[in-house]
Amino acid sequence: MAKYSTGRGGGGDDGDACELCGKESTKLRRANVAGANLLVCPDCAPHDDAKKKRSGSGGSEERGNQDSASKSRKQEVAQKAAKMYDAGKGDSKRWEEEGTNYEKDRLPYLVSDYGDVVEDARQDAGLTVEELAAEIDVDEDDLLAVEQNRATRADVGGSVVRKLEERLGVTLVDE
Repeated sequence: MAKYSTGRGGGGDDGDACELCGKESTKLRRANVAGANLLVCPDCAPHDDAKKKRSGSGGSEERGNQDSASKSRKQEVAQKAAKMYDAGKGDSKRWEEEGTNYEKDRLPYLVSDYGDVVEDARQDAGLTVEELAAEIDVDEDDLLAVEQNRATRADVGGSVVRKLEERLGVTLVDE
């Protein structure tokens, strides 16, 4: 049975048992396992977190694949974020030319699941996204962003929310 670290060896005062698996050994050494500094036997030594970090460059192919997959995911996220800022409404030229006026069409605090509320009300009214957007004179992309609970990320203005509340007879603003 595994033993828990007390800062000493596992099987008594002589420190002759592995603190991870409980196996008695004369070849115990210190290892950092999941944040705990333990005396471990040679069989449990591969669990040493410090050793894993040191062998990262010359590790197994599987570990290399995990590192490259992690790196790929990080690059993909960074690229998506860059596209979001570079395209359409997030274009920095817009901010340089127009400046920022957060009070102009500020998005109010919205109720939780506001997107479901809008989508259900629109469907109850028998309208498509295109029809509702045309009727209240808002961009279809803004309406979709509201229905998908991403109004803040899509830079939807408060005027869109007010038009939706008025036309659909719903409450979206959390006051």
